[in-house]
Amino acid sequence: MSRTLLPGKPYPLGATAYRRGTNFAIFSETATRVDLCFFDPDGTQSDCVTLREQTAHVWHGFVNGIKPGQLYGYRVDGPWDPLHGQRFNFNKLLVDPYAKAIAGDIDWKQPIFGYDVASGDTNKMSEEDSAAGVPRSVVIDNRFDWSDDCRPDIPLADSVIYEVHVRGFSMRNPDVPENLRGTYGGLAHPASIDYLKRLGITAVELLPIHHFIDEGHLVDKGLRDYWGYNTLGYFAPMSRYSSSGEQGGQVREFKEMVKALHAAGIEVILDVVYNHTCEGNHMGPMLSWKGVCNTTYYRLVQDDPQFYMDYTGTGNTLNVRNPQVLKMIMDSLRYWVTEMHVDGFRFDLAATLARELHDVSRLSSFFDTIHQDPTLAEVKLIAEPWDVGDGGYQVGNFPVLWAEWNGKYRDTVRRFWKGDAGMLSDFAYRLTGSSDLYQYDGRKPYASINFVTAHDGFTLHDLVSYNQKHNEANGEDNRDGSDSNDSWNMGEEGPTENPDILRARERQMRNFLATLMFSQGVPMLTGGDEFGRSQQGNNNCYCQDNELTWFDWSLDKEQKRLLDFTCRVIKMRLSHPNLHRRKFFQDREIRKKGDGTLVRVIKDVAWFSSDGNEVSDEAWSAGWTRAIGLLLNGKTLQVTDEDGNWLVDDSFLLLVNAADQGVEFTLPPAPSGNPWCQVIDTENICDAFAEIDMGEKVIVGGRAIKLMSDHSRSGEEARPPSVS
Repeated sequence: MSRTLLPGKPYPLGATAYRRGTNFAIFSETATRVDLCFFDPDGTQSDCVTLREQTAHVWHGFVNGIKPGQLYGYRVDGPWDPLHGQRFNFNKLLVDPYAKAIAGDIDWKQPIFGYDVASGDTNKMSEEDSAAGVPRSVVIDNRFDWSDDCRPDIPLADSVIYEVHVRGFSMRNPDVPENLRGTYGGLAHPASIDYLKRLGITAVELLPIHHFIDEGHLVDKGLRDYWGYNTLGYFAPMSRYSSSGEQGGQVREFKEMVKALHAAGIEVILDVVYNHTCEGNHMGPMLSWKGVCNTTYYRLVQDDPQFYMDYTGTGNTLNVRNPQVLKMIMDSLRYWVTEMHVDGFRFDLAATLARELHDVSRLSSFFDTIHQDPTLAEVKLIAEPWDVGDGGYQVGNFPVLWAEWNGKYRDTVRRFWKGDAGMLSDFAYRLTGSSDLYQYDGRKPYASINFVTAHDGFTLHDLVSYNQKHNEANGEDNRDGSDSNDSWNMGEEGPTENPDILRARERQMRNFLATLMFSQGVPMLTGGDEFGRSQQGNNNCYCQDNELTWFDWSLDKEQKRLLDFTCRVIKMRLSHPNLHRRKFFQDREIRKKGDGTLVRVIKDVAWFSSDGNEVSDEAWSAGWTRAIGLLLNGKTLQVTDEDGNWLVDDSFLLLVNAADQGVEFTLPPAPSGNPWCQVIDTENICDAFAEIDMGEKVIVGGRAIKLMSDHSRSGEEARPPSVS
C-alpha cells in the first residue's frame, strides 16, 4: 500500500497525529537515509516510505491517512564503522526515540544485535532483519479531558513521599478488581487511594514507568525485569502496567491515574533513568538510539570509540554533553509535566548527568538548562546524588532547587539504632535536617529526602530480621546485591516464633519509623514498610516480578498494629509544623528597645542528657553515649498561615535511647511552663498517652523512643493550612 508523503515539519520530534495524517520527525546527524515503516497489528510490515526532507539534522515527513493506533518503526542507514563509533545498520528496525507509546516485547532469539553474533566479531555487521524481535512505536491520540484537574502543589517541606511499584502495590489486593490489579488503573482505584489517604501519604514516587525491556539473561532464567531501570522509551508509559491495551491505551490510563490521585490530593513523582539506556555496551542489542545515531546519543571512550563510557554499571552512559541528547531529556521532562501532569521527578544516578568530562560539576549544562526552564520551575526535582564512577558520591553537593536522597541519613540512622559507637553527633545532624550538608549553600531542610530503606535493599522488616542477604532466587549464587550489613536482630535470623525476638523486631521497626517521621527534612517511606512487608531476606529484587515483591494484603495482627502506628506518627508529623520546619534551627536574641542590650537568647532547639542538663562537649564526642533528648521549641516557630496569621504549635521533647537497657531521663522544663504529655512510646504503644508531673523522671526503654508534647494534643486534629 503506497502512502502519500509530504514534506512535513522538523518539530516536534516523534509522531504527531493530525486530522488528515501524522507528522514524523527523527534526529540523526550522520545518517544517509531514513525509512519509516508501518506495521499491521499482527506484525506484518504494510508499507515503508523514505523520508526525503532534512532540516538541521532532523529527517521529517507528513504521511496522509496515518491515524492514532498505527504501529511504526525506523530503519536508518549510514556508515558501519564501529572503530570510529559509527554503527548504522539498515537491517535493524528501530524504536522512535520520541515514541509516545510502545507495543510488544523484545525477542532475544531474533537477530536484534547490530553486529554478527555468530562470528563473535562485534565489528562485523549483521545482515539479518531484526523486525520480528523489536517492539513497535505507536502513534497516539494525545487528546484527554483533564477537566478541572489541578496539581495538589504541596510544599516539599509538608510532604510525605511513598516509594511504590505500580504493579506490586495492587497485584494481590482483593479490593481491586482483578482486571485492574498491577496496573495504573489499580493504583487509581478507590481502594488504593483510600489506603494512601488513611496512611497520610502526600506523594507517590513511582518506580520507573518509562517503557523498559527485560534483559536477556533474565528471560533465559524465567525471570524478568521488575524495577524498570532498563529504559527503551523516555516518552512512553510502560505498557505492561496497562489494563487498556498497548496501542495507546496505556497513555490514557496513565493520565486517568494521575487525575484520580490529584483529585485525592496526592502528587505523582516519577523515578526517571536518563543516565543510561537498555542497549548496553558494544555487545548489547540495537533497538533505538544506537542505530539512529550512536555518536550523538552515547558517551564513547575518547581514544577508542568502539567502546562506551560506563558511569552507571549498565554498559553505557547517555551523552548529556551533546545538545540533542540534552534536548531529548528536556523534551521528555516537559512532556511528562505538560501532557501527563506529573508533579516531579527523582533522577536515578543523577551524578552521571552532571559529568561534564569525567568530573561531576555543579555548573554542568544539565543543571543550567533545568534551572532556566519555566515548565520545570515549580515541580519537585530530587536527585539520587551518586553514580558508580570515580568521585560519584555527591550527597550534599547538588545546587539550589534540588532535593537529594540523603544517603548519609540512611547510613547514620541505621548504625545508630544498631548500636554502633560514636554515632551521636552525626545522628543529631540527621535528626535536625542535615544542616552540615544543606544549610550553607542556600538550601533548606527539605533539601534532605530522608529514608531508612528504599527499593534497592532490605525492606524494613528484613533489615531487622536478617544479618545476611538471601538473593538465591535471583540465580546469581547470592553474589548480587549490596553486601553492606547495617541490619539488626537478636541472633536468630529470619522467620521465628520466639515472642521476645518478634517484639524486639517490631519495636525496632517502630523506632525507625518514628525517627523518620520526627526528623526535619522530607520523609520517604518505602511501600510496604508501614506494615512490615518481607522479601525473605532478598535485598536485590530487581528481577522478582512475583509474590516475593507483590504486596500481601492479608495482614496479621502484628502487621495491622504496625500499620496503625505508622498512620499515627505520620498524622502527628503532618499536624505539627514544629515537626517539619521549613528553615534550619537558629537561636533568637531578645534585646531591650533603645540601647539594644541583650536580655536573653531563646533557643529553637536544645539537646539534653539523661540527667536533664544540656549535652556537654565531652558527651558529644564520647563514643559510649547512646541516649539523648531533643527539645523543639514551639514558641520560636515563626510561620504563618495563608491569611498571614502567626501559627502557634506545641513544643516537643524527643527522647531517644539506642542502648540495650532502659535509661532514666530527668525532663527539662517545657518552654511554655506546661507539664509534658507523653504522646508516642515505641516500647509500649498500647499505653502511650500519659501526663507527666513537673520534675518527674521517666524511663525510656532499651532501644526505644518517647515523644513528649507540652500540650495535651495527640495529633488527632486535622492537618493545618499550608504555611509559608
